[in-house]
Amino acid sequence: MNTPSRALFVTLFVAALAALAGCVGTLSPGSGPAADAPVYRVGDRWVYSAEDGFRQKTRWEETHEIMAIGADGITVRVTQKGDTTDVTRTEQWAAPGRVNIGTVCNDQTRRFATPLQRFDFPLAAGKVWNQRVDNFNEFTRATGSINHWVRVRGWEKVTTPAGTFDALSMQVITRLDDEEFWRFATECNFAVWYAPAVRGSVREEQEAQYVEKGGGPPGPATIRTRHAVLELVSFTPGKP
Repeated sequence: MNTPSRALFVTLFVAALAALAGCVGTLSPGSGPAADAPVYRVGDRWVYSAEDGFRQKTRWEETHEIMAIGADGITVRVTQKGDTTDVTRTEQWAAPGRVNIGTVCNDQTRRFATPLQRFDFPLAAGKVWNQRVDNFNEFTRATGSINHWVRVRGWEKVTTPAGTFDALSMQVITRLDDEEFWRFATECNFAVWYAPAVRGSVREEQEAQYVEKGGGPPGPATIRTRHAVLELVSFTPGKP
């Protein structure tokens, strides 16, 4: 990365932290016990309502279901059905929170050279982790390296269509590997609430954008590519 690119990235990264903190800061997260790694079961099933967009929303239902647990890890089927999508994909987790094959920031499946730490159990208020992870993008057929940074803010009560949960709030900031000659890489700024009672997230607020290179006054344009919310509708535990 050249010096101007690095300087711009640092500026955007700090601004993203401030903006995301402002979005959830009014909830006053508190301290509490650490959340240990969940024990998943085949058949665990999470159903989310989801929407993305600004003036005109795109809506869909997203279902995550654990299909198999074995020596090679945890296999999860993800199905999205809605206004403009009908997609099924598969994720492979090395262990709870550790993703070998899955998505980050958008719906493009990636194969990670080392597991992406989606959740670094045990989760506790103030915990931070930061990764640079090489990956192969199955959609673009390109290799690259992403930067994934997470901070656990603390415990909050979150109400969704599935009920009210005690959840750990997390800031998740990811810089993708999709820089082009005409634009900088996509920056993804997510707020995620993880609830031990359902062994997964109950709400996600997802923002993403990139900045075009060059351009005259008033400066390079910022293009927002994601403005999404996912909320848990139901959780069905698998049989012991």
